[in-house]
Amino acid sequence: MYDVIIIGAGPGGYIAAERAGARKKSVLLIEKEHLGGTCLNVGCIPTKTLLNSAKLYRHALEGSSFGVNAEGASFSLAQAMKWKGEVIEKLRGGIEFQMKKFKVEVVTGEAEFVDANTVRLKADPSKTYQGANIIIATGSSPAIPPIPGAKDPAVRDSTGMLSIDFIPKHLIVIGGGVIGMEFASLFATLGSKVSVVEMMDEIIPFMDRQLAPQLRRAIKGIEYYLGAKVEKLEGASVFFSKDGKQEKLEGDCVLMAVGRRPNLEGLGLEKIGIDMSRKGINVDERMRTNLPNVYAIGDITGKSLLAHSASRMAEVAVDAICGGTDRMRYEAVPWVVYTNPEASGCGITEDDAKKRGLNYKTASLPLRANGRFLAENGVTAPGVCKVLVDADTDVILGVHLIGGANSEMIYGVAAFIEDEMRAKDVRQLVFPHPSVSEIIRDTLWELA
Repeated sequence: MYDVIIIGAGPGGYIAAERAGARKKSVLLIEKEHLGGTCLNVGCIPTKTLLNSAKLYRHALEGSSFGVNAEGASFSLAQAMKWKGEVIEKLRGGIEFQMKKFKVEVVTGEAEFVDANTVRLKADPSKTYQGANIIIATGSSPAIPPIPGAKDPAVRDSTGMLSIDFIPKHLIVIGGGVIGMEFASLFATLGSKVSVVEMMDEIIPFMDRQLAPQLRRAIKGIEYYLGAKVEKLEGASVFFSKDGKQEKLEGDCVLMAVGRRPNLEGLGLEKIGIDMSRKGINVDERMRTNLPNVYAIGDITGKSLLAHSASRMAEVAVDAICGGTDRMRYEAVPWVVYTNPEASGCGITEDDAKKRGLNYKTASLPLRANGRFLAENGVTAPGVCKVLVDADTDVILGVHLIGGANSEMIYGVAAFIEDEMRAKDVRQLVFPHPSVSEIIRDTLWELA
């Protein structure tokens, strides 16, 4: 019997395997396809690889303002896709190395429960494995809504877009969430005409309502149809209603990006009586299900559909298995939208503060007020930092950013919020100069 069996080798599963292996537990990791799961193979890593290629292309085209003239710059989608594949293979190899390092046994196949302590491979039911503890980390898949024509070959999900072999002349994106906006930004940067059709009245629903319109305007080359309900698709033609009127868009490629659904099917969860809802498996703050030895982490819980959340959940689950008291905390989980420009945030928004009845104060600064950002991006580059602070306690409630590589500094805000730091505390920290991160400190000084 293994100490821990983990089903799914994404950023939740393989991190759980590493952490359990490091604590000298015997670990079995079962993955139906490739190590790394959706994030590494058809999600986070490949999209960011392509987005970086597109940004480099855009920098080459616009470099003359900075004294760099790249005449004849062109973009090769085939070469970008080749590089994407090389990155994936390299990182898969890294995970494989880590599994060997921590003596994790890896089995390829699709697992299902026999009972709460036993799983078997669906392709070969004779292969059964017993575990004192089992962690479910099967992730999520793109959601396909029941819209007529949604399964037409001209309509792709995010996985399909990552294997596209042409740059669309007109890409229509259904859904203005993170996935939809990242692909919209990617192909707009490469010269496609891009239309985003979103049912809500704004893109990125969890983003600060002041900043979401700024991000929308900052991403060049996209037309938006907000408050629009898609009625049907005919090939790459999208029919939708907006403001009581029927409208139609004709493209040569459609991306369906309306969210993700937890991978609950085929695991035999009903057989073992696990507590779940349409959103996912119900867990407590220590990632425990209603069964004492079964845990669930990542997208399958419906709690926080982010790779880094899954990894942290993995650590919490393993700690619980080992008798610890660690718990999952969601208030300080940062998020990033890797568009061009990027957007990120951590903590609550101004709307959240209003709904909670908090007495708060807020301040904003354009990123052009920051020396390094101006030097590297120019006088017209969009960007803003917005801070939210409790007016009674001076505790930082949230920080939200647009512009530059702010994904690389939002982790610091997670530390501020996790430790309940006051604006006064951060103003007393020494930030390196020149660095774009100084904009956070400078914005907090606006409240002094």
